[in-house]
Amino acid sequence: MKQFFRISFLFLFVTSFNSLVAQEMHFPARYEAWKTAEKSQFKYNVEELNTAIDFAKNNEYSGSRDLRQAILEGFKREPFHEILGPTKKRGGPAGMIIKDGYLIASWGDTQRVDMTFSVTKSFLSTMAGLAEDQGLIQNVKDKAGDYVWDGTFDGAHNSKITWEHLLQQNSDWSGELWGGKDWADRPPNEGGLDDWKFRTLNEPGTVMEYNDVRVNVLAYSLTHLWRKPLPMVLKEQIMDKIDATPTWRWYGYDHAWTVIDGLKMKSVTGGGHSGAGLFISAQDMARFGLLFLNNGKWKDQQLVSESWIKKATQPSVPNVNYGYMWWLNQKGSRHWEGVPEHVFYAAGFGGNFIVVDQKSGLLIVTRWLEPSQIGEFVKQVYAAF
Repeated sequence: MKQFFRISFLFLFVTSFNSLVAQEMHFPARYEAWKTAEKSQFKYNVEELNTAIDFAKNNEYSGSRDLRQAILEGFKREPFHEILGPTKKRGGPAGMIIKDGYLIASWGDTQRVDMTFSVTKSFLSTMAGLAEDQGLIQNVKDKAGDYVWDGTFDGAHNSKITWEHLLQQNSDWSGELWGGKDWADRPPNEGGLDDWKFRTLNEPGTVMEYNDVRVNVLAYSLTHLWRKPLPMVLKEQIMDKIDATPTWRWYGYDHAWTVIDGLKMKSVTGGGHSGAGLFISAQDMARFGLLFLNNGKWKDQQLVSESWIKKATQPSVPNVNYGYMWWLNQKGSRHWEGVPEHVFYAAGFGGNFIVVDQKSGLLIVTRWLEPSQIGEFVKQVYAAF
């Protein structure tokens, strides 16, 4: 009998302890100022952290603050490249360092709405995750053409492509969407037009190629799957529930219209490569990051399944540093020295990042940091803790 009570007491203690731990995560209400951590709440070196923040401030992205000009300059070697969607002049360096939902430090204008470029891809990936969670996609290893049969995935090559191939950017989808040709998007450094147009296609799943046309094929396909614009899905199922402000916008190209069930709707982009994509504040980026920091749960509501987040942050076969449109800090070509390997992050042109460490509870949002300096910056932040 004593053994029974001992086991029962231990069970109640562990249950109560886990409950207390779960309650430690802070979730700010809409428009609420992020709750600042108490001085003794977390252990870190204030001077070292300030050094890291000064580093971020002093290493602003070198491109023009007129992002239309920065885009045209950044992708000038691409044939036929042009601005097809909205752009916006950006602000200066800004960011937030958060632990367990509590604000440790911030800099710059964190409420300013700016373009976020390929950080959008991690939001897009989540739209696929919700589709699988809710049974719209039975399994991401299914062929996309079994769900989208309008010709997008016709042909011997494209018919092999799965949702997972699109999410991992190793589909090598071949074709044209919204005037963008797959071969003209970030072409190789060698060769010319004919070499790029008539190259041998890679077997889906074997070679990763960062390519916005193919990302936009995923967005188009998910729009037809959900049968509604993806910004509506994001708003209703994620952003409203994490108390994001109503200031964010998700744009598509000006002419990227499709008709579903007799309704004309915009197909959005997965980045700002030719304009468009997600326009959002650092604070709302942080809310999205906090959702993933807490393994898909906001307060007591599971918005994205833990199983999806686990899959989304697993290394793909062709690239150990890339999952389902989340970058991974594994040992590879994009490894950040001095930063834990379990860290994953969203990354966008011009130095936009959401860095997530589920084990330590650390979340970093930084904007307009020279991209080549992100590894050093994050390393400095970790050195402070």
